[in-house]
Amino acid sequence: MSGPETAVVIFGIGGQGVQLIGKTLALAATDAGKHAMLAADYGGEMRGGPSNASVVIGAAPLRALPILPAVDAAIVANHKFSGVVPERLRPGGLLLLNSSIVDATAAGETHRVVEVPATGMATELGAPQAAGFILLGAFAGLTGLVDHDHLVAAMTSLLPPYRRQHAATNAAALKAGAAAVAGAGAAI
Repeated sequence: MSGPETAVVIFGIGGQGVQLIGKTLALAATDAGKHAMLAADYGGEMRGGPSNASVVIGAAPLRALPILPAVDAAIVANHKFSGVVPERLRPGGLLLLNSSIVDATAAGETHRVVEVPATGMATELGAPQAAGFILLGAFAGLTGLVDHDHLVAAMTSLLPPYRRQHAATNAAALKAGAAAVAGAGAAI
């Protein structure tokens, strides 16, 4: 972590699993002995509307709700509602993009941009619904904030019974995301 706390925001649209990957990140961090807070922001639509999750991870108890005017990292799963990302991301912060959907040219030059073709990779895995987990695996690989085993355990525990059949492919997606950024160096 770059300091006592690391703040990340995840942007996407309803149906991409943004809330699930935000919860997975927060739970994996707490299971690993860290402190985490999660805030969700989404519209009333089940699919297609804005969906954002903010997660703060720290080594000590966190004192405030995660209302984050500035963040250390952003994960952008879809460009549709992500227009505020450049203003909220601190200079030099990690901007992790689903390059299957998001055009990196709009990112500017003040951030560390990492492109992962998550939608394409998930489709190749035979699990198109797992693109968010590819991004989460890449984020974990770049930051070292949480390890693979804690992510898999958290994801598995958060899946509702009618989605448990996806646990193995989601775990494979987490691993594929980390492998896609292996050797890219620490991000934050």
